[in-house]
Amino acid sequence: MPGLVLTSPSFDEGGAIPVRHTCDGTDVSPELDWEGAPQGTVSFALILDDPDARGFIHWVVYNIPGGSTGSLREGMHPNDSPLQGRNDFGKTGYGGPCPPSGTHHYRFTLWALSARLNLSDKPSAAEVRTALTIRTLAQTTLTGTYERHK
Repeated sequence: MPGLVLTSPSFDEGGAIPVRHTCDGTDVSPELDWEGAPQGTVSFALILDDPDARGFIHWVVYNIPGGSTGSLREGMHPNDSPLQGRNDFGKTGYGGPCPPSGTHHYRFTLWALSARLNLSDKPSAAEVRTALTIRTLAQTTLTGTYERHK
C-alpha cells in the first residue's frame, strides 16, 4: 500500500494548474482528494505554499474530519467548513497562484493527524505547522505549476 496520497481531478502531479484556480481566472480552490491515511487519523491539515516565492502561503485548512479517505470540494469559501486560516494575501481562505513572473511551483501539503488542532480563530500557516508537529501520522504533497501569460 502506497500510504497517504493526495490528488486533484483538476491537474496531475507536476502538471499545470488550470487558470480557473488562479488570480487570472475565477480564483476558486481546486477539488482535492486523498486516500491511504493511517489508522487513528482524527483530522487533517492542508497548507498550500509557493516555494519559488520564499514559501508564500496561499491557503491554510485545518481540522478537516479524519478517516482513511477524504476530500475538499472545489470552490471553498472562507466561511465554509472545515476551518480555514490566514494566507499571505492577508485574507482567510484560498488565494490562488499569481506569480509575478516565470513558472512557479505550488505545494499542496496534507498532514494526517492524531488529534484536532486547538488553535485561535484564523491561524497562520506557522501556527498550524507548530501545532501539528507532535500529532503528525503521515504527510503527502501534490505539486502543481503555474505561469501567467500576459
